[in-house]
Amino acid sequence: MDNYYCVIMAGGVGSRFWPMSKTAHPKQFMDVLGTGKTLIQLTFDRFAKILPAKNIYVVTNEIYRDLVLEQLPEIGGKQVLCEPSRRNTAPCIAYANYKIKQENENAVVVVAPSDHIILKEDEFVNDVKTAMAAASEYDWLITMGIRPNRPDTGYGYIQLEGENVYPKDSRLHKVKTFTEKPNLEIAKSFVASGDFLWNSGIFIWSLKSIMAAFDRHLKEVDSLFQKGIGKYNTTEENAFIKETYAVCKNISIDYGVMEKSENVYVLSVDFGWSDLGTWGSLYTIREKDENQNAVVGDNVMLYDSKNCIVHMPKDKLAVLQGLDGYIVVEQDGILLVCRKEDEQKIRQFVTDVKIEKGEKYV
Repeated sequence: MDNYYCVIMAGGVGSRFWPMSKTAHPKQFMDVLGTGKTLIQLTFDRFAKILPAKNIYVVTNEIYRDLVLEQLPEIGGKQVLCEPSRRNTAPCIAYANYKIKQENENAVVVVAPSDHIILKEDEFVNDVKTAMAAASEYDWLITMGIRPNRPDTGYGYIQLEGENVYPKDSRLHKVKTFTEKPNLEIAKSFVASGDFLWNSGIFIWSLKSIMAAFDRHLKEVDSLFQKGIGKYNTTEENAFIKETYAVCKNISIDYGVMEKSENVYVLSVDFGWSDLGTWGSLYTIREKDENQNAVVGDNVMLYDSKNCIVHMPKDKLAVLQGLDGYIVVEQDGILLVCRKEDEQKIRQFVTDVKIEKGEKYV
């Protein structure tokens, strides 16, 4: 297991989870589920069952460095990679590649967001081990694919090739196509076909395989970080990263590498996954009352209301009547009332609030 590494991506703001998630304190650092642990702590604990804590790296925005070290006392400062600005997932992974390469060129790496929900932890651990074993053996870029239970337009989709390719597990398939977030009609056809999985955004590969893919498909990003060889884990690293991010393009690993590579495979999994990207995804996994309302808060009174998610502070009394399918959230003096079906618009609401009302609300 000493060759197994993990990269936790923890730099996002989670704007679709506003007003709970804000720039100063995003959702990954919150106890969203009421378990006594934050999302990043739950993520760390899952991977600590698979590989040594010293091999877990966290990539985050530099403004969250202290939060990461406070919430994850098991890791050291050199395991926290600080980005000076947000450049999407490909630069984040390129940075981690070179940090890990300096320590272990034979590493097999799992890359995962910090804010996902996994309800079946034991199955998750076994599935990651399966994928890491396959990545150790083959030159494959592997992603975890979730069997969809609804035509969701908030996820990317992965189409499978026919037969399985891995003798040790029949759930591992070659990827035929990637599709970014589709419209509802296309999502319905994907789910009906049975050939498509949700793209979980969890990746597994050997360090050699992913670095070869960067060199082939995203050389302009890779070459920037290559210039830092000799500076990583030294006093020069911070200044070098600031210079690099200032000129590095903003691009996702999916678009920059995965969609262009031939050696991409997917493990079809069912470990109770949610990316917790929206209030609707939290609604899906929360317990509900007899009217299908999911309520967080000690003083919420509902009348003639159904299919709602309500999230209120413990000291706030909320009386709601006549609502069907709404999100109602109050946090730090900000109230959001929005139809669940329009939750993708919350990101635009946040942008508008920032422009019209100022940074303090976002």
